[in-house]
Amino acid sequence: MEETISLQEIFEVIKKRFILILSLSVAAVIIAAVVSYLIITPTYEAKTQFIVNQNNADPMAGYNVNDIRTNVEIINTYNDIIKSPKILDIVAEELDSGLSATQLAAKLQVASGNNSQVVNVTVTDIDPEMAVQIANTTVEVFKEQIPSIMNVNNVSILSPAVLSSNPQPVNPNPMLNMAIALVVGLMAGVGLAFLLEYLDQSVKDEKDLERHLGIPVLGVVAVMKEEDIKVRNGVRKPVGVVRSEAVGSFKKEG
Repeated sequence: MEETISLQEIFEVIKKRFILILSLSVAAVIIAAVVSYLIITPTYEAKTQFIVNQNNADPMAGYNVNDIRTNVEIINTYNDIIKSPKILDIVAEELDSGLSATQLAAKLQVASGNNSQVVNVTVTDIDPEMAVQIANTTVEVFKEQIPSIMNVNNVSILSPAVLSSNPQPVNPNPMLNMAIALVVGLMAGVGLAFLLEYLDQSVKDEKDLERHLGIPVLGVVAVMKEEDIKVRNGVRKPVGVVRSEAVGSFKKEG
């Protein structure tokens, strides 16, 4: 038999398990905050830009579209050269930080915009000052070495990396992590609430009885406890609201 659930029933389940849902959401946010602020090591970025132009045999002739297209096409080659040991070994030696060329390459990201000759070098490091030094040193070394590697001697640094007075980490993002954790906690809480409700097979009221047995409830038997009965003039009478129990109601164990 296909069972449907109304919006009212959904609301009742959420209302019934509200403490559970709220607890899971708060716990998820707290865990995300602890992980973001205390466990994950913050990292900082430093960015620099440069542009490379091929030698022009006749400066008076200016640049044409083919020259620009050629420069764009070989930018990927420059990107590989920057991250090669030929460049990074010299960078490591100048920085004298104990980092190898392989370790420096892992911190570097080299990219360029679509159909753009401008190359962006981004360095990520746990030390913002070191990130700036790596970015600027790498571009300077590339500018010095590229003429001996390719027939290029026209590297212009557009914007060197600068250390700000109050550097902010790019990772982790505590607010974003906590917002994601809140959403995940809410979803997990609601899901768990409906799972518990689905697994709970106990009969609580007449509606449950009708649903389980598939027959209508004909009547209910009042359930009275000692406190519901007041003795007056030697006669015991019920007082207040008397609870009732459906005829034939039962409770499944487990």
